[in-house]
Amino acid sequence: MTTRRTFIKKAALTIGGLTFSQELLASISPAPRAIGLQLFTFFNEIDNDVIGTLKKIASVGFTEIESAFSKKGGYYGMKPKEFSSTLKDLGLTWKSHHVLGAPFKMPAGAKMPTAPDGKPIVIPPMKNLKDNMQELVDDVAEGGVPFLVCANTPINTMDDIKSSIDVLNQTGEIAKKAGLTFAYHNHDAEFKAVDGQLPYDMFLTQVDASLMKMELDLAWAIKGGKDPVEIFAKNPGRFPLWHVKDLSRDFQKVEPVGNGFIDFKKIFANASTAGMKHFFVEHDMPANPLESITTSFANLKKILSMK
Repeated sequence: MTTRRTFIKKAALTIGGLTFSQELLASISPAPRAIGLQLFTFFNEIDNDVIGTLKKIASVGFTEIESAFSKKGGYYGMKPKEFSSTLKDLGLTWKSHHVLGAPFKMPAGAKMPTAPDGKPIVIPPMKNLKDNMQELVDDVAEGGVPFLVCANTPINTMDDIKSSIDVLNQTGEIAKKAGLTFAYHNHDAEFKAVDGQLPYDMFLTQVDASLMKMELDLAWAIKGGKDPVEIFAKNPGRFPLWHVKDLSRDFQKVEPVGNGFIDFKKIFANASTAGMKHFFVEHDMPANPLESITTSFANLKKILSMK
């Protein structure tokens, strides 16, 4: 149990140029060696200059990458091995990749998010687990990526949820055979009841823990009315991946980490219970991605060193 005396006696350690408190490092298993970035943060611009964007990300200090969707198709216009090699040449490591659980559809009545220029973003055709399961697993395995993550899946109705659970179970089995760890990434919708049940709880209980871990998006869970620390306590060891973003107090705006209201010190102090191995900064559709991630990186250094 953390006490005032523990904090007073903590000794600073430096890892990879970042200073972490001894007390915080002891709480995280394994200790974080890097701050990662989810490339969806640069969705609106990365495909214009993939190499240049990755160089900017590396220059900030990020060393681990979680990839997502590309307007060029494939892995930012590359094959898996080529993209992995490109990252290595820039001092980056490819830790995780996001895929859709089913064909993309906008919810009824919803509008496409806008880009910084005010125009609706354009989503290119994307492969998904329901239709392209084996191909997506094989691609990620070919690229040497340890984690495959379902970024979202239909949950509007109970039939949607049951169908999604079938897809998640099947993907978990195939991923496991390929040597991958499969995980599910949440938004806030998973914490809204459908026929009296929370989709997130159904995923936790109806997909075998040996087949699917969870990538908890801390901000979306909080927006959904949940405390990440309580989620970890109820399902210890099932959260090897986190998304780290911040929110305005009215929940209406995503903020760079440290510029909102979320208590990240409290959450990171429970990383051992969660089983966290990697975490990725993410900012959905920021006006200036580079400025946002630079702020998040600097603030996370302070948060993790408990300064």
